[in-house]
Parts: sequence; structure tokens; C-alpha cells
Amino acid sequence: MSTEVHVPELGESIVDATVASWLKHEGDPVRRGDTLAELETDKINVEVNADQDGVLQKVLKQVGDVVAVGETICVIGEGVASAGAPGATSAQASLNGATTSAPARASTDVKSVPADDVQRQNVSAAMAEAQRPPSPLARRIAAEHNVDISQVKGSSPHGRVTKDDVIQFLEQKVQPSSSAQSIATPASAGQTTGATGLSAMASIMIQPDRREERVRMTRRRQTIAQRLVEAQQTAAMLTTFNEIDMSAVMDIRKRRKDAFKERHNISLGFMSFFTKAVVAALKTQPLLNAEIQGNEIVIKHYYDIGIAVSTNEGLVVPVVRDADSKSFAAIERDIADLASRARSNTLSLKDLQGGTFTITNGGVFGSLLSTPILNGPQVGILGMHKIEERPIALNGQVVIRPMMYVAMSYDHRIVDGSEAVRFLVKVKELLEDPESLLLEG
Repeated sequence: MSTEVHVPELGESIVDATVASWLKHEGDPVRRGDTLAELETDKINVEVNADQDGVLQKVLKQVGDVVAVGETICVIGEGVASAGAPGATSAQASLNGATTSAPARASTDVKSVPADDVQRQNVSAAMAEAQRPPSPLARRIAAEHNVDISQVKGSSPHGRVTKDDVIQFLEQKVQPSSSAQSIATPASAGQTTGATGLSAMASIMIQPDRREERVRMTRRRQTIAQRLVEAQQTAAMLTTFNEIDMSAVMDIRKRRKDAFKERHNISLGFMSFFTKAVVAALKTQPLLNAEIQGNEIVIKHYYDIGIAVSTNEGLVVPVVRDADSKSFAAIERDIADLASRARSNTLSLKDLQGGTFTITNGGVFGSLLSTPILNGPQVGILGMHKIEERPIALNGQVVIRPMMYVAMSYDHRIVDGSEAVRFLVKVKELLEDPESLLLEG
């Protein structure tokens, strides 16, 4: 009996996803709870798990396909991998050193394999690897240059054809005479067509120093790109700047960090200071903790602060809930947990929804100054930057202090310049006198 595996519920307002990868392949034995595939949505990745033991009989959706909630993506059958599974014949023939010209003999070899579990699993794994299709980029390059990809031999350990294999195949077809000159000399490239059957683009791709690679944008990157463009097109975005003397905060961290970590089992960083200062400043300028809905302004009297985190797949903004009621230790603990789960791709949709204001720290990458883009529908975002020792005038003297530029972008449709400036000045005052953060409650 076979069982269909469907796309699970993906979360509020998410109706489809992209198949990011298959962790199991046709013919693989699977156990209940095993992860079969990973789906990529606009915000998070979702695992599709097996709900029974058996064999992955059929994969219906390939990597890159868009699938809807409830759609069937594969079929699981009962039993263990057998010769009847797709690709079994060629895989077993390879295991036994047989030639590919005798399908009947390969099938016979499969049946002669001992029936113990270890042997069956090894055979199944080999069959699955043998079925792995050429990479999407390899298929695209082959199609562009009219190459039958079945003629290309894969160089990977499991025989999968990659873009490098296709490019090497094209290189081997190039004649060393006139076509070599065509590749080596850009000026003559347009005069030697037909000798090789390759376009000028192919010639450029073959040159190691001019190779190109086309990579599909992930769903997350597509969403980030779309939302950033929307933010610039729909908001009247403006940025105001200031600088903060970080001496006092750095002094507190230096004096208290060991005791803080011993007591709370978490390091005392800069983000808790900035989060506390931002909440206090938002209380003085409530329009920066609001959003526009139609012709109305929704002012929020709770403080869910988004903390931008850089991951391999792009920027995500998990949210620290009720930051106004949390201690320094609780804020640091929440930020550390959210950042860790963001980088391991285990955030839930709830972690990313409903922020009222965002803080982003480009200083960790060395940024000295930037203009952050709003994280809609929020109307304010604070950008932190690199702490750098600079000479400043203080009490009539020139002194060296650790200074940080800060930038605050805001939506000028509902936030006036004076409110934005006063907000940033308040943040500066609190951080230059961090004991005052205790009085802000």
C-alpha cells in the first residue's frame, strides 16, 4: 500500500513554497519522522517528514518547483528498497562491476544480493545516488549550447553531472586550431563562427578568468528584495544622524561583564543597552512606534523590538517581545537565542511577525555609516555602526573617545523631522549616561 506525502501547513498567509532540497531519494528506505525534503518559504524553511516506515517510491516535485499547501510531492510505499525501484538496475550493476549493456544481467545481480538489512541499505543508497539528476545550472548550460547532457560524464563521487562537467565537455569539443584562436582572441571571436559550433558566450564561459555562474534566488532573498523596493516606493523615507560617546557603556561592560555572566550565564553586550534606550525613547516619541493602515495611524503601546540578524540566506528580523518589561539579562538571552536559531534556520513564523521598531547593527561588519531601510509596515529603524576612537572637543579640550555614528530612518508621512531628531538625541543621552536607563523603568 502506498501513501502520498503532502505539503504541510506553512503558516499564516503562506500558501505555497519552493522545494529547496531532497534529503531522501527514490528507492531510499525511510522511517517514520525522517525528513524527506526541505521547503523554502518567504520567511522560514519547513521540513517535510515521513509519517510511516517504508521506501520512497516516487518523487513528484523536483528542486526549484513551486508547490502549494496540500499538494502531493512524493509517495511512500511499504517494504524495503528492491529491484523494482527506479534506478535499481543501473545502481546494482555499478555495485557489481557489471557493464551497462546488459539490463537483464544487472537485474539478476540485484536479486543475488543477500537479504540482510545492511546490504539492502547500501544498495538503496547507491541506487538513490545513481538517480541524482544533473544540477540545474548544468542543464541550463547544456541546453544553451545544444549538448545532449546524457553524453556528459559526471566527475562527482556519485556521478552527478555539474556545470564544470558540461564546461569541460564543451572544451573538449573545441578544435585546437581556429577555435582555440577564437577563444583566446576577443578581437577575432566574431570572425571564426561555425568552426566550433559554440557561441561567443560559450567561449567566454570556458575561459577560467571570465566564467559566470547563475544562481537561483531563494524565496527569502526574493521576498527581501521585493520588500526593500516596496519600502522605498511606498514610504517617504528620511534619515537623521547623530554620534554617541560609548565610553560610559564600555566602562560598565568592562567592570560588570564577569559578574553579569557568572550570575546570568550570558554575556553583557551592547544590544541590551540599545534596546533599553530605544524603548525609553519610543515612549517619548510614540509615533515612531506606530504604523499606517489606510487613512489611520495605529499607535502601539507595547514594544516588540526587531533585531536584524545576518544569515547565509539573507537578513532576517526576529522580534524581542515586550522589551520594555525585560531585564538586561532577559534581553541578551532572547537576542542570543533568536540569532542562533536564525543562523541554524530554525526560527518559527511567530518569531518574525509583529515587530514595532527595528534595530540593525552594521558595525559588526565594520560599517562606519549607512542609511538603513525601513522594515515595513514599521515607520522607524535605528542603525548602529562601528565604534571608532576619534578626537572630539570636550570641555574646551581635544580628547580621544570611542565614538559611534547612529542613523535613524523614519517615515516622514507621520513622523516629523523634529520628532525623529528628538528621538535620536534621547537615545544618545541615555547611552552616554547609562545609569539613567534604570530610572526609565
